[in-house]
Amino acid sequence: MDFRSVVTQNLDHLGLVSAIAKELRIAERIDKRLEKDQVSKYASMGQRVLALIINGLGFTDERLYMVSQFFQNKPVERLIGEGVRAEHLNDDALARLLDAIYEYGTTKLYGEIAFEIGQEFGLLGNSAHLDTTSLSLQGAYDEDSQHDEAVQITYGYSKDKRFDLKQVMLSLTSTGKSGFPLWMEALDGNGSDKKSLHASIEKMRQFALQLKLSKEFTWVADSALYTVDKLLSAKGLKWITRVPETIKSAQELSTRPDKEIKWQVLDKGYRVHEMVSHYGDLEQRWLLVSSEQAYKREKKTLDRRIMKEEEALKKALWHLGNSVYSCEKDALKAVKLLGKKYRYHDIISQIELVEKFVGRGRPKAGSAKMMVGFHVKATIEKNVKAIGEALNRKGRFILATNELDASVLSSENLLSEYKAQSQVERGFRFIKDPWFMVDSVFLKKNERIEALMVIMTLCLMVYNVGEYHLRELLKKNGETLPNQLGKEIQKPTLRWIFKLMQGISVVRIFANKAENIYQEVVSNISELTERVILYFGKHAALIYGLQTT
Repeated sequence: MDFRSVVTQNLDHLGLVSAIAKELRIAERIDKRLEKDQVSKYASMGQRVLALIINGLGFTDERLYMVSQFFQNKPVERLIGEGVRAEHLNDDALARLLDAIYEYGTTKLYGEIAFEIGQEFGLLGNSAHLDTTSLSLQGAYDEDSQHDEAVQITYGYSKDKRFDLKQVMLSLTSTGKSGFPLWMEALDGNGSDKKSLHASIEKMRQFALQLKLSKEFTWVADSALYTVDKLLSAKGLKWITRVPETIKSAQELSTRPDKEIKWQVLDKGYRVHEMVSHYGDLEQRWLLVSSEQAYKREKKTLDRRIMKEEEALKKALWHLGNSVYSCEKDALKAVKLLGKKYRYHDIISQIELVEKFVGRGRPKAGSAKMMVGFHVKATIEKNVKAIGEALNRKGRFILATNELDASVLSSENLLSEYKAQSQVERGFRFIKDPWFMVDSVFLKKNERIEALMVIMTLCLMVYNVGEYHLRELLKKNGETLPNQLGKEIQKPTLRWIFKLMQGISVVRIFANKAENIYQEVVSNISELTERVILYFGKHAALIYGLQTT
């Protein structure tokens, strides 16, 4: 057989990505909303979105403008659709897709699709978790947008600590046990969370009304949501948030000694104390939370800080003690100024007179010394009160809610709902992984960068739904899969499952290459990977060439 008559294409885990997206009918939902491309008839807008999702979850360093090259050695028709070729997914076709997404409305498009999927698959929870993050940009792009309303790329507070780079902000809202990303918005790079979170909530509530969704969420966010005048004006809004540490009454509560607090002990090292607050004329429940794990962690940090402060103060006192001041008042002032720089230590000082003989050489018998100034003699003591107050704050934070009925939202459930805020943070970590390559070359316009953020969030949706679906099936069937250490578990990460699929290929054996006549088989499927594939349903089985009963 001529070796040129055998062609191998890499399938790996990409069939699972495609199967999840097809199960959610993402391409169909896109095609219902975006007009057909009059330039290219080979790949629909929805198929192009599917291609970008597969590329985004491909675990490669390929930039998105190289999607066509990414698919050169992949079974494109199996993954995306009949008649679609790698060359159909070139940068021009993808650029037109991003333009179409922007023209339709990025948040509108994503919101319509997400709300549909969330309702259809029962992925909506009782609460909605909001947060924002910054996405730094290093690539070339047009600073002047053709649309005034397009997201503005500019300098702002960088949550990545990259203050040297311009950025955009991404607002994300997730819900349910799967961390389903229900809403996304591209925001200006210098946007303020205190404004954007409330604006996003209002948009989502209005959006839900238009879709005739009667469900009302409890909205959960960090302390940026705690803007009392906005919370007062939001009628019918149920919320949970963290109380800012800058509020005086919150500081007072956080530093209160343990013996003065009536704690309720919860599981996993948590203690809580509940009280009613009327801060800002808004009746609300405050929950002081103490975490044993967080206390131990933060205490170690405080101990190191106190030790470093003591070392720095000793050096400063050595210099102070070797200085001579013209008057006692100046010496006292120097001690006072130095003491203000150190929070956890007090300076115990004495001002001593400095005298010396006048003239050169050995002083004569009976010569009198003359006063030349004053110097400071000092020792250090720990500021027990300041250290005690700092220790009281460690491992503590305050939550607030306007749900006043504890039978509807208990203290324990209030804490659980807030802790679930981590699902948004996990989403941000996922989106900001290097493979998304936001600074891709073909993204020369603000509008396309904004549209790309829709694709990124769709990648997160596919990943989270796929992982949740697999874990629920394993739990329901009482089955397990091996983790990286070979231990059988019911909660594998989808990333690990993807690694298990490495090496699976599609092999084409051509009988007549000129006439494109060939036989096609999928190779390297093990017993374990076959079981994984079947967990993902009929679309996955078809892509990997397996029979389903």
